[in-house]
Amino acid sequence: MFTKRHSVLILLFLAALLFSSCTIRNEALYPFDYREYIEKYCDEYSVPYELASAVIRVESSFDKDAVSKAGAVGLMQLLPSTAEELAGRMGEEFVEEDLKSPETNIKYGCYYLSYLYRNTGENWDTACAAYNAGIGRVKAWLADEKYSDDGRTLKEIPIEETKDYVNKINKYKVKYKELYFSDKGESDE
Repeated sequence: MFTKRHSVLILLFLAALLFSSCTIRNEALYPFDYREYIEKYCDEYSVPYELASAVIRVESSFDKDAVSKAGAVGLMQLLPSTAEELAGRMGEEFVEEDLKSPETNIKYGCYYLSYLYRNTGENWDTACAAYNAGIGRVKAWLADEKYSDDGRTLKEIPIEETKDYVNKINKYKVKYKELYFSDKGESDE
């Protein structure tokens, strides 16, 4: 005999199944490995956790072995020449092979995001545009009234690839904040 209790149990089972499939789907779409390194270096360099996570998602989909056609390496897709410059700024010896290490790659990537933030008007969208298009190009945009009214915020990004990149970062930031960092409070936007 089918009772009200059975109906409730079936509904609870279906709800649990739906919840677990959503969780599995979210984990597939928004992977999140290396949390320890992300939090460590975001704290060290004052980068929002969800921002670094979004950059990794967009750059490599959390594939530590990713290498781009241009030669960018690892989770945060750093060019060896950029990483060598960063290591020098950090007072470290650069070993190109170390870029394949998730910890080193995240460390350099978070340092670079922080550097770009400080040197492009203290705006994360502008820093992300510089991460994609280069700091020299972004500084030129910031100095041009056609692209910036205040010299720190881009009202328009003239390269479609970079505009799409910043939009993707912002989309993934929201998801990473919601899924993994909702307990961390507000970050600087």
